[in-house]
Amino acid sequence: MRYEDRVELTAVRALVATALLVSSPVLLLAGEPIRRHYLRHVYRDDAPQILDKERGLVSVHYFVMTSPLLAWCCRPTEALARGFAGRSARRGETPAD
Repeated sequence: MRYEDRVELTAVRALVATALLVSSPVLLLAGEPIRRHYLRHVYRDDAPQILDKERGLVSVHYFVMTSPLLAWCCRPTEALARGFAGRSARRGETPAD
């Protein structure tokens, strides 16, 4: 890997972490729906690949989705969503998407 590539990857990782820290209050309050919509956007049918090994391309979406900071910030609302889904399943209702 060239030095320039390493510098770019480090810069992208730092910018992703900075963006996640700036948006962390929003993610702590509404992380689960935001993450779910983001995943739908990234993995839609006509979307470009986030990791293309043949051409040696890595999308910034790859770094966002593999960031432990994003998972940590979205954990509280995901736990709440699972709790509500569990309650509705016990009542016989289907959880809404």
